[in-house]
Amino acid sequence: MEDLISAAAKVLSVWLTVVITLIVLPSVFGVSLGISEVYMRILVKTLEWATIRIQKGVKQEQAKTLKNSAFGGIIQRDETTMEKEIAGLHRVDFELSDVFYFSKKGIEVIVEDEVTQRFSSEELVSWNLLTRTNVNFHYISLRLTIVWVLGVLIRYCLLLPLRVTLAAIGIVSMIVGTTLVGQLPNSRENRPQKGGICVANHTSPIDVLILTNDECYAMVGQAHGGLMGLIQRSTVKACPHVWFERSEMKDRHLVTKRLREHVAAKNKLPILIFPEGTCINNTSVMMFKKGSFEIGGTIYPVAIKYDPQFGDAFWNSSKYDIVSYLLRIMTSWAIVCNVWYMPPMVREEGEDAVQFANRVKSAIAHQGGLTELSWDGGLKRAKVKDTFKEQQQKNYSKMIVRNGSTGNLSMGAESN
Repeated sequence: MEDLISAAAKVLSVWLTVVITLIVLPSVFGVSLGISEVYMRILVKTLEWATIRIQKGVKQEQAKTLKNSAFGGIIQRDETTMEKEIAGLHRVDFELSDVFYFSKKGIEVIVEDEVTQRFSSEELVSWNLLTRTNVNFHYISLRLTIVWVLGVLIRYCLLLPLRVTLAAIGIVSMIVGTTLVGQLPNSRENRPQKGGICVANHTSPIDVLILTNDECYAMVGQAHGGLMGLIQRSTVKACPHVWFERSEMKDRHLVTKRLREHVAAKNKLPILIFPEGTCINNTSVMMFKKGSFEIGGTIYPVAIKYDPQFGDAFWNSSKYDIVSYLLRIMTSWAIVCNVWYMPPMVREEGEDAVQFANRVKSAIAHQGGLTELSWDGGLKRAKVKDTFKEQQQKNYSKMIVRNGSTGNLSMGAESN
């Protein structure tokens, strides 16, 4: 037993030495040994080869169907608005055929709505040798099967232990470091004098880690429990982050007040906010909550887009807890992300908070190549509000009344 413990200790010692020497220390000093670049080149070549093998093993029609469903969806939508559709009828009175527009839209939603699909993993054109795939590819070839088995061994026997080790080192270092920093006297002269607000689309909790590689931020978000809560409580000791309980988040005026006080304080870091309020699946940008844009000051938009070829970075919080999500991330090939820092934007004269939020959202969606949606990301856990349904009913009734009034006036003019 003692020999087994001694051997395990030696293996752990060698493992930690290799990790610290080849990864941690070069990262601390900002030096790259080129290991990740070589790994990515090999991975890209392997996935390209696997894609070619799959395309040869799948029928052409099936591959065509897969490509169309991955990019265009199951159905092709008509983007004509309700106003234009109703106005194009050119009739005076209501007719039964007027309901065809709503029937068509209802069938489209039943087949494939554009909201709930944003809360599931992004569809891929080809298999990336991970578990998830669009087509139920069974046996294709012996070589592809061997490569997949080797990939499983590499991901679970090498990459997973490596990433768990790095995560443990990083979390322990952060908790200890932030606790020590929090005990030091704070000097306003040493604090950044920036007063801006950074807003970005939200796909994953690691969005924060990616952005903080370039800048330090005071973050705003929902207070969590468990591992995430431990990290939040440790970081707030060294930096004035703003964490809210769910009940407090419902009070928009209180949230806005606390954020405005934070921005007004010249001794605090710029704020990092994800106005969508939840994670979206790397394909779209959903409605931005207007509270972040009522504060005032300069907005610094950031667009984030992950490359799904190497791994799915989306966190479906309604399906996976944070530990399960981290396990999926750590057993993926890699997390590759594109980040665009866009020119600062300010609220224009006569522009309200909602218009400003929509303008920033449009800019982020255009820059990141994402689909822009007006739906609230809160629909992941809640139903459509009755007020929204009532507003659509009022819009339709107004158009019907307007068409009828116009038609009656024209008929009266003709009779005269």
